[in-house]
Amino acid sequence: MSASTSAPAPPSDMVGKALHVLTLLGERPGGVTLSELARTSGFPTSTCYRLLKSLTRDSFVEFDARSKHYTLGLRVYQLGQRVSHAHGFAGVALPVMRRLAETCREAVLMSVLDGDKQLYIHHVEGPQQVSVRGEPGKHGPVHCTAMGKALIAFAPADVRRALVDGVELTALGPNAITDRAAFRTEIETVRAQGHAVADEEHEPGIRALGVPITGPDGIAHAALSVAAPAFRMPLPDLLALRPALTTAAQELAALLPPRAC
Repeated sequence: MSASTSAPAPPSDMVGKALHVLTLLGERPGGVTLSELARTSGFPTSTCYRLLKSLTRDSFVEFDARSKHYTLGLRVYQLGQRVSHAHGFAGVALPVMRRLAETCREAVLMSVLDGDKQLYIHHVEGPQQVSVRGEPGKHGPVHCTAMGKALIAFAPADVRRALVDGVELTALGPNAITDRAAFRTEIETVRAQGHAVADEEHEPGIRALGVPITGPDGIAHAALSVAAPAFRMPLPDLLALRPALTTAAQELAALLPPRAC
């Protein structure tokens, strides 16, 4: 789902290497062997072994002696839970999102800006048999998604300019905006209207409406969206959900701690 570019060179410092190993393990929840990790990371097997030994010692990685597979350890989970608690996502966001999903009868998603991508934080499945699914913990594009556009439009001015001018405009869905001038206009429109629409721009057959969750300074530290199959959600019906979506975003802005909003 991204443009074919050459992979970046693996980090050369030991901290960067350790973080790279943890990231790769996070992408393989079923675990990997030492040789697989060495091949994927681009590091020598001896380097991977030393890194894994240290990470296992401190419980960041677990090793199954029977399968010879390495997986992320409980220390990573513990830190993740602390981050979630610090941002108020776990206990505060989900009840609001569940109520919104019941009201709209469609999937509700929440994300934050992470560099030039969005990081999906939460997903609540809609009550319909066919529902859009999200993947919390995964990164997604910002240029062709409703939440991504909202995050850009309500980012700090310098971040907004950098993303508008530099984010890669990959044609992921049939209606994705790939022209730089058109994208700049789109973000200006989102900022003026207070909401963003993605009409089969990320994936064929999916429409979404997104709004920012802003702090007192008007900066978006998260975004909220309702997403639905296009066959069930004509654009006018999607836009009719904006009042409920905006109300939920305002509730979250009031409930989440300052670091989150």
